[in-house]
Amino acid sequence: MRVPVVVLTGVDRDAVAATAVGLQFDLPGAVSVRHEIDVERSVLRRVVSDVHGLVEEDETGLEHACVSCALREDVLPTLERVARSGRWSTIVAHLPVGAEADQLYHVVAVDSRLARHLRVASVVTALAGPTVVDDLLGDDLLAERGAHTGPDDRRGVGEVGCAMVERADVAVTYGDTDPVALALLRALARPGAEVVAGTEHLDAARATGRLHDHERTLAWTGPALDGPVPPLAGADAALAWRLDLASPHPFHPDRLLDHLEALAGDGHRSRGVFWLPTRPGRALVWDGSGGQLSVGDAHAWASQPPRTRLVATGIGPAPAELRRVFDATLLGPDEASATRWTAGEDGFEPWLGPVRDVA
Repeated sequence: MRVPVVVLTGVDRDAVAATAVGLQFDLPGAVSVRHEIDVERSVLRRVVSDVHGLVEEDETGLEHACVSCALREDVLPTLERVARSGRWSTIVAHLPVGAEADQLYHVVAVDSRLARHLRVASVVTALAGPTVVDDLLGDDLLAERGAHTGPDDRRGVGEVGCAMVERADVAVTYGDTDPVALALLRALARPGAEVVAGTEHLDAARATGRLHDHERTLAWTGPALDGPVPPLAGADAALAWRLDLASPHPFHPDRLLDHLEALAGDGHRSRGVFWLPTRPGRALVWDGSGGQLSVGDAHAWASQPPRTRLVATGIGPAPAELRRVFDATLLGPDEASATRWTAGEDGFEPWLGPVRDVA
């Protein structure tokens, strides 16, 4: 029998801890498996408990203080061991604060040995209700809050928190949450995902069902950005905004460098895929929030036609200039035909490496 696993993520320790306690007490026969990374000591701490108390507590030294090492060396082996024991009917997997769930559910989906004993029932992201907007659209770094998962972890709280909400089957808040914050969460969340105001209203039994849909999550959050982006509806449309900016044309490298700040922008979330005429065979990923931006090389386009598509999300009225700046950054048909993009450099080497694939 496969044991359902509720995977719990977040960027706020109190919110994640409160959600974990609520799930554990609302689910008869549940066990909590909590992991924390001590970056300075390169140690992974594991605490296993149920309603009767502490089951085990241990520390494991990590060769590298990072999420991948933690998953490989202790998180997944512990989940498998707990499931095979037959003592509990549900596992609440409390991941280290700042650790995303995508690696865990991907490994469980493809590893036949783990899949015989574990089933990811849902991914629940917990957020601090009073600070949702600041956490998701602000410019703090995880390291500034002591929530980083490695010595070189320079990720922003907003970048990680937004990605967690987008990958979650349920986003739940802890503490008072205003309508603007809830509208932002619904704007970010995958279509069909649940947004719950208050951990006391979280349906624990439902979270152990079959809420998690790996394919739908990949379609919404994957670098190819294949999924549809429906417009916001009802009251959410008056409190938040979401723009789907798409074109078959690449960005002009020089203009993109000039317009990065306007496109990434303070106060909104942006994610997607783009291409450059200097790297025509590569799909390039865009991931930004709170004025911070990461770009990287995702994969080859292969049989897919190249395209540029950014989804931007924020609160209040949508920026009037965002679509105009996007259009102005694209390479026009006359530029594509008039210019041979054979330059040895395009300005994106610090993020993407040397230009190798030139038309």
